[in-house]
Amino acid sequence: MTATNGWTVPAHLQPTPESVRFDLRSALDAVVALRAEVPDDAFTATVLGTERMGSAVAIRSDGLLLTIGYLITEAESIWLTANDGTAVPGHPLAVDFESGFGLVMPLGRLGVRALELGTSSRARIGDDTLVIGHGGRAHALKTRLILKREFSGYWEYVLDEALFTAPAHPHWSGTALLGEDGRLIGIGSLLVQEAFEGEAEPGNMFVPTDLLVPILEELLTLGRRTSPPRPWLGMYVAEEEGRLLVVGLAERGPASRAGVRLGDTVIEVSGERPAGLADLFRRVWRQGPAGTEIPLALGRKGTRVATRVRSGDRADFLKKPRLH
Repeated sequence: MTATNGWTVPAHLQPTPESVRFDLRSALDAVVALRAEVPDDAFTATVLGTERMGSAVAIRSDGLLLTIGYLITEAESIWLTANDGTAVPGHPLAVDFESGFGLVMPLGRLGVRALELGTSSRARIGDDTLVIGHGGRAHALKTRLILKREFSGYWEYVLDEALFTAPAHPHWSGTALLGEDGRLIGIGSLLVQEAFEGEAEPGNMFVPTDLLVPILEELLTLGRRTSPPRPWLGMYVAEEEGRLLVVGLAERGPASRAGVRLGDTVIEVSGERPAGLADLFRRVWRQGPAGTEIPLALGRKGTRVATRVRSGDRADFLKKPRLH
């Protein structure tokens, strides 16, 4: 979530118009720079910072932009900059916590053509892909799809199937992942270490665009899904040596208010032992919608502690976008 600071992709890793089967210039220009400013007292300010920088991708002729949601969560102002230097403010339309996507509408004309959405489920391991950040060909990287698998994040986040590419693009936030046909199949979320041909090699994790299609109209109309929000605990958990360890707690969050402590281990959810991090979150979500009381059994300094966490709606803890 930082500026590029003069960094460029090595020339031999940059795509050329001759090496692709689509209009490379148009695809490069569809990715714009996004800078968001967040108030100091925002719920996410201490974790994600108050100035966030990344990319966003034009996906409709009306200028609608798709990005990764953490860039615009609680944003007080957003500025968007095209490759030709055109800069306009933007308005955050929606952040979807289940997928991780964010939607932004430019409040002015950026003059870029939209990328067509592809079908990420059709992408195959080993396919040639292209990762594009704002800044033209110097910030576009030739990659390969190396993995498609489940991903779970400590912030109460699970994807049934995420996309992983290598080599790694160091400015991944909101970047576009294009398939061989030039269609958009993913939005950049993380820098990760993934097994690649028997060795650990840095790569990027992308949220597949297939997750957007079923919910896009809901997000545009309501700013969120029509289904009830999932229960949120504000309990950050990591898998360490077979244990589910509480490594962080959201200040004033449900788990903190219920007495969960740093260093606790999660033993059971509603009387059943979770098999791992993804299973832990799914068991919590199966208990009911936000507001449901979640029974937990915790390990604390060799003793078993039972507690019930009154879950919340994550969105209720966040500052809402201001109307322009």
